[in-house]
Amino acid sequence: MLAFIDFETSLQIVNDLNPKKTATLELPLMQTLGFVLAQDIKASENSPPKPTAAMDGYAVRHEDMVLEKLIIEGINPAGSDIVQSVEKGKCIKTFTGSLMPRGSDTLIPIENVEVQGESIIIASPVPKGFSVRGIGENYEKDELLIPAGTKIDFAQIGVMASLNIDKLRVYSKPKVAIFATGSELLDLGETQTSDAQIRSSNHYTIEAIVTKYGGSPLQLGCVKDDKTIITHAMQKALRNSDIVVTTGGVSVGDFDFVKDVIKEIGFEVLFQGVHIKPGQHIMLARKEDQFILGLPGFAYSSTVTALLYLLPLIARFTDTYQGLRTIKATLQESYTKKTNKTEFVACRIKSEHDRYLCDFGDKKLGSSAILTNMLGPTALIKLSSTDTSKQVGDEVSILFID
Repeated sequence: MLAFIDFETSLQIVNDLNPKKTATLELPLMQTLGFVLAQDIKASENSPPKPTAAMDGYAVRHEDMVLEKLIIEGINPAGSDIVQSVEKGKCIKTFTGSLMPRGSDTLIPIENVEVQGESIIIASPVPKGFSVRGIGENYEKDELLIPAGTKIDFAQIGVMASLNIDKLRVYSKPKVAIFATGSELLDLGETQTSDAQIRSSNHYTIEAIVTKYGGSPLQLGCVKDDKTIITHAMQKALRNSDIVVTTGGVSVGDFDFVKDVIKEIGFEVLFQGVHIKPGQHIMLARKEDQFILGLPGFAYSSTVTALLYLLPLIARFTDTYQGLRTIKATLQESYTKKTNKTEFVACRIKSEHDRYLCDFGDKKLGSSAILTNMLGPTALIKLSSTDTSKQVGDEVSILFID
């Protein structure tokens, strides 16, 4: 068995991986949400292409502001291709999004004038260029707007729509096969016949994490603690995936066969055992561009370790970096550090007066099986191996679960 390593070393191993990137495919714009861009997105034109009104008002020559009274020469609705020009002593009523008429350089808001018949009286002058969007204010032609490797969210969708991009090239989502091991496990819908049986949630929690963070899940359900059955399940999983995630079977018990199967099918173990709490019995193995991530069996442990290791592992297939965001928060309750390992502790988080506060509220003390500790506005306090117990008012690092 390999020696245990510290958390930072184990995470660096994952982040240094460089597997062959997944294939790319072309998709319609509105089917790309959550995918990773495989091409740079550059502006094909200036936006706006010409000076444009930023609000409703009157387009004027700024030098005419001293005249105080200007004749309304015409009206310029949004979308019209105005042919009139603003001449000395005159103005044109112009609306938000309209092109500024030729000859004008300033827009006086409606609220700053008083209309008298066919003229306006300027009640409150404005500086030159007021409320005029310059050429390329939004973006300039050939500007790199969204680099390859960006995960597509609503803002990227909107920008690409504004560029009239209806199809684009993205990376295929890495395929992640998932199964839970344990003869005591019951899957959804199975009838419990013994108090010793446990309803499995691990494989569904992992599937949800995979879906949320950019993978394509393949759900294989629950597998009994039988070496032959586990071997067949592992081989089936590897035929259709880039990553296989298992829960259970990686500790030191008599029926923990997963760790043995991983080695026997020819995978190189990158690490086996990390000085973390929860989830110290975790392993990662590789064979060419396929990976097996063996997670602990307890629900909270498997969830935390999936967030720590599976997220960056998925990201390596699309040339991105992905992990939980680290922020600082102030403790409102003391915490007694229990080990000399790196500890991850579920906490309740809130924002108040431009800072984050955390406490343990409804979080229960106990084993690493308490998945309900992940409910609500939850984050993970990260305490390094050298950290000591923390007191009220101490600043701590937390991993933000959005």
